[in-house]
Amino acid sequence: MTTVGGVGSRSAEAEERKLLREAAVALRSDRVRVAHQLYADALEAAADDETRAEALEGLGHVAHRSGRPREALRLFEDSLRLSGKEPWDRLELAEPIGRSYAAVGEIDRATTIFLQCVRSAKAEGDRAAQVRFASLLSYALTDQGKFEEAEYALEDVLEAGAESNDPRLSALVEWAQARLRGEQGRTEVAVEHARAALELLKPTDHTKFLATTHELLASLYNDLGRAEEALDLLRDGWPLLISSGTPLQVAHYRIEEARALAALGQTEGAAAVAMRVVAQLDGTHPGDAGRAYILLGEIFDRLGDVARARQLYETGIGLLTKQGPSRYLASAYRRLAELFEAEYRTEDAIAVLKRALSIQATVESTIDTA
Repeated sequence: MTTVGGVGSRSAEAEERKLLREAAVALRSDRVRVAHQLYADALEAAADDETRAEALEGLGHVAHRSGRPREALRLFEDSLRLSGKEPWDRLELAEPIGRSYAAVGEIDRATTIFLQCVRSAKAEGDRAAQVRFASLLSYALTDQGKFEEAEYALEDVLEAGAESNDPRLSALVEWAQARLRGEQGRTEVAVEHARAALELLKPTDHTKFLATTHELLASLYNDLGRAEEALDLLRDGWPLLISSGTPLQVAHYRIEEARALAALGQTEGAAAVAMRVVAQLDGTHPGDAGRAYILLGEIFDRLGDVARARQLYETGIGLLTKQGPSRYLASAYRRLAELFEAEYRTEDAIAVLKRALSIQATVESTIDTA
């Protein structure tokens, strides 16, 4: 009987491992629904904590890929609890869990995870991981308006990526510089780095990274008032993104598309695109939802609907404030001040403009030392 029981146990374990392997393959090939079902089957069949932890982590990856960060966090945290580990003990898990924390507005938690990962990568001499997590750390700090700390993180990126022969790693280095310089308002410098990243990635098969680089450069072109070039970049990058992009990456594309359309005077099309983004992001991704609300405010401002524009600006400001000082927040306050001034609400206009100037000063404080 013992032998029979042992054979049955080994057979069940083999089936669990098979489900997990097949689920991982499905997820890597972007068959997200198939992966979800296989991981769910593995979780139901799991007879030990190790298998449960792996299945829960897999379901977390599915939720993250599908644009459900709160669900992803719950699943990732359950997995880590079962395994008795921290996110930085599992670098392959650290990026999606950190991004999920950032997506729901818990940027401090994301920053802690990325910082610990940078330290682990340095200790292990893993330059690729150091570039990857120092870049993520720089992004998170930038989103909080902590530009001086973001500069230190960027130094780690540059140090680890120096003289790399890996085009993806070199592109990450360029990307990190473009992201920070763009947020600091050094747009022309940011464009140079973004173009360099694009050229590095074009000959590779890193499709998703190439698509997001199109979006980054389009965003910078929009900042420079080069809306037609931005639209061209987005159209070139869209086929690369649509096959494997997450809902958040798609939303970023749509925000830049709406910005370009609005700049070209196509306000109805821009408003329709921005409204879809708001509906998609509402309740998660406060920074990106905030940008979409501000964009809608600008569109209704142009259409002369002052009350609606003011409401949208205020909603966007409320969301962006949670992310810390940024050029988007400063711009939103300036636009709101202009509306108050147009309504002869001078005191309100002055108060809001003071906030805009204070935030702008914070954003610009690192430019001269960068």
